[in-house]
Order: sequence, then structure tokens, then C-alpha cells
Amino acid sequence: MNTSFFMDKNKMPSEKDLAKALGNTVSLWQEIHDYVHKKYPAAMDEWKVPMAKFGWSFRVKDKKRVIVYLGPRDTFFIVSFVFGQKAYDMILESTVSEGVKSDLKAAKVYVEGRGVSIKVKDKKPLKDIFKLIDIKLETSR
Repeated sequence: MNTSFFMDKNKMPSEKDLAKALGNTVSLWQEIHDYVHKKYPAAMDEWKVPMAKFGWSFRVKDKKRVIVYLGPRDTFFIVSFVFGQKAYDMILESTVSEGVKSDLKAAKVYVEGRGVSIKVKDKKPLKDIFKLIDIKLETSR
């Protein structure tokens, strides 16, 4: 499913809406959100509808770039990143799981870089996500 849980482009999701949609995974969403803000206090939050057919997504960003995208689904969410070449090289040399590295290697290369998405249904992917956030922040400054 490539679409958001929230498809009404005229109604930005509230915290209550998000909690209802994500169920037990809302605490994991919050943990990722808080991790970015702890590492980069100047980060800004933004709900956005990039294309009506995909619905609402949430992004944590700096002034120029998105650090991490969070896409709400029904009882889970997707965490997505776009990495430039420097970050890509760092990830391949890092402790990030082989599954994430494999997905990143297979990703199509665009001008902005390569994208990777991770489904979050439980705590298992958090270690990789935190490492990817660290690399993104390190290479974005």
C-alpha cells in the first residue's frame, strides 16, 4: 500500500487521528520523531500532501532538506530516507542491517540520491533507523 492512512487532503491529521491510525506503533513514531529532535534541535515538523493520490505524509526537516519521512498506514508506518552519494557510502560501511543495505543498493539513483523505506510494525527496525538518521544528519551539514 503506497498511500497514506489519511487521504482527505482538506483535513490535516491531528495527534489524536495519528494515535488512532497507528495503534500500538504510535509510540515508535514518537520515539523516532523525538530522536531526530534530540540530535538536531532546530528540526522542523511538517505534514504535507505531496500528491493527492498518496495522501498525507509527515516529514522532519532542516531548512533545506528532509531528514526523515514518516508515512502513516493502518496500524503501522513507513520511514523513508533519501541519501546522497556520501551518505550512501557511509551506510555501506556502517552497522546498518544487510537488508537495508541491499534495498539501498537496489534503489534507483535520482538527482537527489537513492531512497529507502522501512516498514515499522515493531521495535526491530529502530536501531537501523536511528543509525540512518545519524548518517543523514552527519552528511547534511
